[in-house]
Amino acid sequence: MKKTGRILVHISFLLMLTASAFSHGLPMVEPETVGLSTERLTRIDKVMEKHVAEQKIAGGVILLARHGKTAHLGAYGMMDVEAEKPMKPDTIFRIASMTKQITSVAVMMLYEEGHFRLREPVSNFIPAFKEMRVLPSEDAEDSAAPVPATRQITIWNLLTHTSGLTYHWSEQLGPLYNDAGITHGLLQDESTLAEKMQALATIPLLHQPGARVEYGLSIDVLGYLVEVASGMPLDQFFSERIFKPLGMTDTHFFIPEAKRERIATVYERTGDGPIMRKSQEPTVNGTLIYSTDYPYNGPRTYFSGGAGLVSTAPDYARFAQMMLNGGEFEGVRLLSRKTVELMTTPQLADMGVDYGFGLGFGIVQDESDLKEIGSVGAYNGGGFFFTNFFIDPQEQMLGIFMCQLHPGGSDLAERIRILSYQAIVD
Repeated sequence: MKKTGRILVHISFLLMLTASAFSHGLPMVEPETVGLSTERLTRIDKVMEKHVAEQKIAGGVILLARHGKTAHLGAYGMMDVEAEKPMKPDTIFRIASMTKQITSVAVMMLYEEGHFRLREPVSNFIPAFKEMRVLPSEDAEDSAAPVPATRQITIWNLLTHTSGLTYHWSEQLGPLYNDAGITHGLLQDESTLAEKMQALATIPLLHQPGARVEYGLSIDVLGYLVEVASGMPLDQFFSERIFKPLGMTDTHFFIPEAKRERIATVYERTGDGPIMRKSQEPTVNGTLIYSTDYPYNGPRTYFSGGAGLVSTAPDYARFAQMMLNGGEFEGVRLLSRKTVELMTTPQLADMGVDYGFGLGFGIVQDESDLKEIGSVGAYNGGGFFFTNFFIDPQEQMLGIFMCQLHPGGSDLAERIRILSYQAIVD
């Protein structure tokens, strides 16, 4: 591998005024005008540069905003080491599960329009999910057949990952998902969301709906719910109802050819070794199969509400700022303040889980969750290829971390979040 190059974009106030390349992002200001320390923010630069120099990552982009203004936008290292292409603030990343929060917002927009209630069975819109089966309990005989579900999957179950659906890494259901051609969005697929959700409904659930939390394909089902309730494909709904109103010009399911050169390369790192370029051939990890070229190769027909999008740090910051503003951004309102409050209120306290989760977002629900510096009520999400964000209503602050590494095994995103908080000086 060629020596990993590195570049740091540390935008001063004068550059912020002339940086037309980032004009669609949040307004850029000197950190001190929003209660942050320029000197303390350089600690983010040092940590990122160190990780690049030690070949723990190829590069990344960090965006930190407070009171609706960007105070720090750094691009570090390389988006393609072998081609010697430096990372840029408008580099496009596979955000994978950071798609889930956008799909959840789409669902709640339709909820506000009166299309459904949250405790309503999703089978009212997708009849195939009406009579589900559930895998037998663990103490049942090996030959035991799946049993009928005792209750229907509700829209709330899907939003909170309590539906009984899982992902392909499940030893019990992964092989069944693969045999049925069910995808998770990180692999080329010639089918459509409608066709795959019909097939998914024929496969047993891992547990009874509402019995426990299991991260999985629930948000893909919600993506199809958006299609059924709105009468338009998910990519069209996202484009017309969310991306265009928010000015998210670089967020797509599939990258336009003109933007292809802006997508970051995915690298992998095993143990303490240096990063290596990840092959574009599908990676097989047990029953989980994924690829890195899905955003630009393949038939472009499957719109995964759970993992399918690509985006940039400035674009995702506009979405995050909308949430931080209580559903409004630059005069455009997607959600009411009360709906945002509901989405960011812990929903699973009575299920015995040791973390906070709302409708689509992880949440710091009380002081016991504050293992590190932060705020109660802050909410967050992350993606398969090492992307992450946090939104803090108390501090009126948001942070976007973008990298492309899998498997990662690094706490770098958490370190950057901590360094973001330590820069608060007002």
